[in-house]
Amino acid sequence: MHNRVVHSRFDTLAAVVLPGTGSDAEFAGDAFSAAFASVGLTTIPVEPDPTGVVESYVAALNAATRRHGRIVVAGISLGAAVAARWAATNASNTAALALVLPAWTGDPAGSPAALSAQFTARSLLEVGLDAVTAAMTSSSPAWLARTLSRSWATQWPALPDALDEAAQYRSLELDELARIELPTVVVGAVDDAVHPIDVAQNWARALPNCALRTVTLEMIGHDAGCLGRAAVDGLDLLSPQPPSC
Repeated sequence: MHNRVVHSRFDTLAAVVLPGTGSDAEFAGDAFSAAFASVGLTTIPVEPDPTGVVESYVAALNAATRRHGRIVVAGISLGAAVAARWAATNASNTAALALVLPAWTGDPAGSPAALSAQFTARSLLEVGLDAVTAAMTSSSPAWLARTLSRSWATQWPALPDALDEAAQYRSLELDELARIELPTVVVGAVDDAVHPIDVAQNWARALPNCALRTVTLEMIGHDAGCLGRAAVDGLDLLSPQPPSC
């Protein structure tokens, strides 16, 4: 029996993963490394620079292409928006896309994720990291509280700037997504108010070569790797299978 090797389909051994707003490379790795490894990909989770999150993501993507050539590009929330925009202008360097928990389309103004990021940024400036972290911990699932407590502490004191930057980042519009012909999977959470499932559904409908997969917040809390498994499952559907031996 032979294991499937993703480079025979995608012509790459590397996948770059961009975390969501306020999150970190550790969570991105937890979400994707095992699933990508199972199909022959090495995961490169990017640690965001809170003084310039998007710039650090783009720099990491460009560096990966210089080293590896074509890459699989994955992103969570803000990372999904950056991944889609980068791939739209770097299609020749992109083997496939995994867009997880997209938070908004086009202008972020008024979206739940942007409003949450702006509120948190203001609160951090007004009362400080410890108080805001305590409030978040008391109102969040344990897995999310652990993740954000760790990443927020690492990104402090530039965290408010990072949150404000994310809340202003313009995602692609649906007609721009429709021009991305790369194999793409969109993974949405059916019960996530901050990342509404209809955003994921709209993205999946717009992208011409796309599979939609869904998870729940409980599934993510039990094992963040469900995100990566959902992504690999969707890409498997879209990608030509290697010949059997």
